[in-house]
Amino acid sequence: MRKSRTFYNIFIPVLLLSVGIVIGFGSYIYISTTNSVVDRVGDGQQSLITQIRNTLEQKIQTIEYAFATYSTTPSFRSVINSPMTEQQFEAYRELRSQLGYIATMGLEGVQYTLVSLQQKWSLSNGTVFRLTSEETEEFQNQFAKQEGSGLYWTKTADGIRLLQGLPAHSKKKQAVALSDLSLQTLNRSLLVKPNTSIYILNRQGEPLYTTRSDQEQLSNQQMKLISERTVKQAQTGQLELPGTAGDKIIALYARSDYNSWTYVTLLDPKEVSGALMPIRIGLFVMGIVIMALMVIITYMISIYLTKPFRKIQKSLADASKPMVKDEVDWIIQSIDSIVSEKKDLEQLIQLEKPKLESQFVLNLLQNRLTREEVEKNLERFGYNIDSSSVFITMLIQVDRCGEGSLSDKDVLLLTVNQLVQEIIPATERMLPVVLNERTQATLLFCSSDKVAEMRNLISQYAKKMIISSRDYWNASVSVGVSAPYEDLMNSREACAMSLEALYQRLKLGKESVIFYEDISRGNTGPTLLHYPKDLESQLFDAIRLGDKDEATRTLYPLLADMMKHSQNPMNLEITLIRFVNNLIHLEQLIGAEVLLTQSNATLYQRLLNTLNPEEIEHILVHEVIYPMVVSMQEKANHQFRSVADQIAAIVRTEYDQDLSLESISERLHYTPNYLSSIFRKEYGMTFSDYLMGFRLEVARKWLVDTDMPIKDIAERLGYQNSQNFIRSFRKKEHVTPGAYRKMKLEL
Repeated sequence: MRKSRTFYNIFIPVLLLSVGIVIGFGSYIYISTTNSVVDRVGDGQQSLITQIRNTLEQKIQTIEYAFATYSTTPSFRSVINSPMTEQQFEAYRELRSQLGYIATMGLEGVQYTLVSLQQKWSLSNGTVFRLTSEETEEFQNQFAKQEGSGLYWTKTADGIRLLQGLPAHSKKKQAVALSDLSLQTLNRSLLVKPNTSIYILNRQGEPLYTTRSDQEQLSNQQMKLISERTVKQAQTGQLELPGTAGDKIIALYARSDYNSWTYVTLLDPKEVSGALMPIRIGLFVMGIVIMALMVIITYMISIYLTKPFRKIQKSLADASKPMVKDEVDWIIQSIDSIVSEKKDLEQLIQLEKPKLESQFVLNLLQNRLTREEVEKNLERFGYNIDSSSVFITMLIQVDRCGEGSLSDKDVLLLTVNQLVQEIIPATERMLPVVLNERTQATLLFCSSDKVAEMRNLISQYAKKMIISSRDYWNASVSVGVSAPYEDLMNSREACAMSLEALYQRLKLGKESVIFYEDISRGNTGPTLLHYPKDLESQLFDAIRLGDKDEATRTLYPLLADMMKHSQNPMNLEITLIRFVNNLIHLEQLIGAEVLLTQSNATLYQRLLNTLNPEEIEHILVHEVIYPMVVSMQEKANHQFRSVADQIAAIVRTEYDQDLSLESISERLHYTPNYLSSIFRKEYGMTFSDYLMGFRLEVARKWLVDTDMPIKDIAERLGYQNSQNFIRSFRKKEHVTPGAYRKMKLEL
């Protein structure tokens, strides 16, 4: 039976996962077992190379000890100094006997030779040879290279030669003992198994002995690498060396502390491979069995998991259409088709409902419906309104559109309309609508006993919308709210109330929340107009000084105060007229020409007819205040010094009178703050500091040049009592007036 695609989508991944697990587990077992076998074989080889080192080292030490002991005997000194002629038969026999004794103690098959450096003869195999001067010099040079060492090893064509200077404990060597170990002797003594690689390296990493042919030997570079790496490591161990074919060679070594030789053997790959063969066969058989079991289990799991899909497919199957093999895709397509049809129906219903509801609210606000139509639509759109409900119309207009992506006023109104839907619960309002190109409208309702509570809620909602518009779109909006009304047929009149409230915000400031009830209440008594004289005085001082930054800091609080305390448009108009008149008067006093130019002839009309507080600010800041400040900056530099010098002159001539910045400002016709700023700017200190400094200067002169009592000096300088004068003087001069007079008179 042919299986579906769903079956294979389950069967193949599960099977691959099973195969991966089996392969991973088998690989782990194989690697672990291989490492164990390598370690076991390596331990055997390590024991072998250590045993070889100990055996050979013991034999060599025996030879060395025998010659060293012999070199200390009187017979050695007698023989070595003998010319060894035919008449020295007794000495010759003694020497042969001693060499034979040494041969019995060392390795079998070693050839021993004794060389006399003084008498220039050598004895080897029972035969005495005479040495030439060149041969004697060669022996001496070989020992000279060893820097006084008693032993010298060298490799010969047939084995290894030990050269031992005698006497062993004397720096001056009289004789040389030669011990020649042939390759046959070494092979026989080391008892090496066939096909076993043994290398003996000297301290420089040069080979002294090897059991392999030239084709199988380690390279000189590999031997030097072994010698270098084993210097700072343990006496026994193993190393991984790079092979010539890019493979790895495992070398086991044993280093000798006696003569710094390194004994090396190589791990035989054939021995390791033979030990691993049963394991490979076992793992292969086990893998085949497990794989067969996994295929059967995976097949059964896939059959079980695909049963629900086949049942769903049969339930959704259409008799007119053939069933496909991929059940999941077919089920998903069927479900998508059902969901898509449902969404189309819902979208069609929802798409038409808001349009109809929005048109109903617009018609209601414009009084285009009969009472029967209103009641029918209220029920149609699900509004829970009864005879006790009270209605309020809220209009929102844009003060400033901002500079972002929503700078277009139409787009911003649609965004505000959406914001109203999010902030005001649907149970308290009808659908918000855009009334025209400047206004958004919302019709709210509540029960008659919650009108006061609804007013507070509307105020909170309006503040949220103002803050959101400012934070998210850098735009400002204002809200106008009508008076409560009980009949929906009066919605058009309520809309007019809200528009009238919004008109008031144009005179009172941006981002306002204005209730029609507040502006419709008349005042029975006279209206007291508020005017910020102190802020105006600070602004005018900044203009006189030509200080643009200070003018900016004082102007905006002044305009904000004007709009805040103007409860109706007439109050704002009167305040603006007064402010402009004062600016014209200031301009005439300082000699500037800004307001009286032809371009500002219609300033009054522009300020009174503008519909936006920001426009009022822009006109006053950029067309009046800043030009006046720039004009004053050109004159200020000359005027400031003159005024500051006048103040200083008054201090120098009237220092003994009651002087204050207020009294001087009346004489010079400037405000005290203005004079304080000028004086500080020109003299780098305050007026009071300058006055006190000059008076103390006069006091110092009187204390030295006159006999006037300190009390009289303090009184003449305007101090209320002498203690105040003494404290001021000591603070400045760090001594009292009396001490100052005494100190100056003693000089």
